[in-house]
Amino acid sequence: MTGQPVRARGLSAYIAVTAAYWAFELTDGALRMLVLLHFNQLGYTPIQLAWLFLLYEVAGIVTNLSAGWIAARFGLTSTLYAGLALQVGALLALAQLDPAWSVGASVVFVMAVQGVAGVAKDLAKMSSKSAVKVLAPATEGGLFRWVAALTGSKNAVKGAGFFLGAALLGLFGFAASLWFMAAMLAAVLAGVVLLMPGGLPTGKKGRKFIEVFSKDARINRLSLARMFLFGARDVWFVVGIPIYFTAVLSDGTPEGNTRAFFLVGGFMAAWIIAYGAVQAAAPGLLRARDKPVAQIVRAAVTWVAMLAAIPLALAGLAVLAPPGTVWLTGALVAGLLAFGFVFAVNSSVHSYLILAFSSTERVTMDVGFYYMANAAGRLLGTLLSGISYQAGGLPLCLGTAGVMALLSWLSVRRLSSLP
Repeated sequence: MTGQPVRARGLSAYIAVTAAYWAFELTDGALRMLVLLHFNQLGYTPIQLAWLFLLYEVAGIVTNLSAGWIAARFGLTSTLYAGLALQVGALLALAQLDPAWSVGASVVFVMAVQGVAGVAKDLAKMSSKSAVKVLAPATEGGLFRWVAALTGSKNAVKGAGFFLGAALLGLFGFAASLWFMAAMLAAVLAGVVLLMPGGLPTGKKGRKFIEVFSKDARINRLSLARMFLFGARDVWFVVGIPIYFTAVLSDGTPEGNTRAFFLVGGFMAAWIIAYGAVQAAAPGLLRARDKPVAQIVRAAVTWVAMLAAIPLALAGLAVLAPPGTVWLTGALVAGLLAFGFVFAVNSSVHSYLILAFSSTERVTMDVGFYYMANAAGRLLGTLLSGISYQAGGLPLCLGTAGVMALLSWLSVRRLSSLP
């Protein structure tokens, strides 16, 4: 009789954590698209656009490295609430951007606010992912199913955020969109604080910061593979493809710009939503219910090898075809959707493996370290996205993504030989 209330509390806490994470990711996706399209419309170069997101990723590295320790000491609900509150503050601050400021002042201000948003994102992410380890049922495949459901649904919501950001910018402008999102997220934060049930760890004093660094070679190798995996995505995702499609689809008029915003935002949203759906379905696609961890590791090696081939092939097509041709645009859309499918399986497998490798006592610190590597990959990908697109256009941007995926394959293949 006592087991049922415990399971009910665990499920209630999982639902509350998931709802909070959904709300956060909706605003996070919308904010990224708002900033990218707004400043591209103002005439910022690809490298300047990349700079706007760099501190966001740097903040993620620092936050993930320390957030696991903070959660282990003060509890998961504390870090989750802090992430939501910081995001509200970042949205309100960015709404104060003055169009009369110089380009330099605007870039510095937006970078600083994006840095706060980066801290917020990784506090919320680490808290939510760590909670799954604590709350997931101990049945066969339960952990993989719960983490896949959280991660997949989160990315579907974030994809909706990409479309929301583009739509709000086209319909209401930059500042009004930010005020609306801040009010929405503040209401969600208030509701989660009032309704969050018990069941999450409350923290343990005396945990030392040095414990964040794992001595487990599997966690370190997986973290390296994760860094290159997300670098491979963000090389084309952050600046290159959105700016390329905007240039191809817009005729330079205000109406053309609005149309391009909706089309680009719609494609990015569809990509993220489909990516999230595949992530959620990954345990079934891999038939992982009864497979041991070693077989899941071998699947990770196979799927990342398939991933590397896609951007390299697209880079070759981009060299052969003039920019903006219909068949190249169609090939890019199809190829990037295929990339998203394979990438989603890779990402879901990684998210399961980090929790499978971690003990319950170390989970927040191991997950924090792992997502620090994730943030480092996003930082590297963001920087290379602007540089590669400005230096060599679409072919160099996609070719760089392929190289990053190959480096992820080299990193993850060593997992099979580790104890």
